[in-house]
Amino acid sequence: QVQLVESGGGLVQAGGSLRLSCAASGRTFSTNALAWFRLAPGKEREFVATISWRGGITSYADSVKGRFTISRDNTLHTMYLQMNSLKPEDTAVYYCAAADVEGATRPQVYAYWGRGTQVTVSS
Repeated sequence: QVQLVESGGGLVQAGGSLRLSCAASGRTFSTNALAWFRLAPGKEREFVATISWRGGITSYADSVKGRFTISRDNTLHTMYLQMNSLKPEDTAVYYCAAADVEGATRPQVYAYWGRGTQVTVSS
């Protein structure tokens, strides 16, 4: 099993920044990639970004390209999401997920999930 715990969410004004963290523990060696998804009220779960553990290969949703940066620290088994130039439409619960497949954008591929952290962007 892999345990994922998100932190760093909060309330921020439009144009501001937040940094989310995802701490992984357990059988992390069984996974090859981590990702961030988000779920806003009335919407489906949306892919945000993914990164591979080994090569650090990244992929982003078009809606966050140029504003969000995903990174990881293998020694700490932690993934980060630096979110800049936040917009009200970024308001959602942000989830960390882990998979044994790199580069996946569909939530069904991810076997492990955290409980989420709320991000609220006020206009």
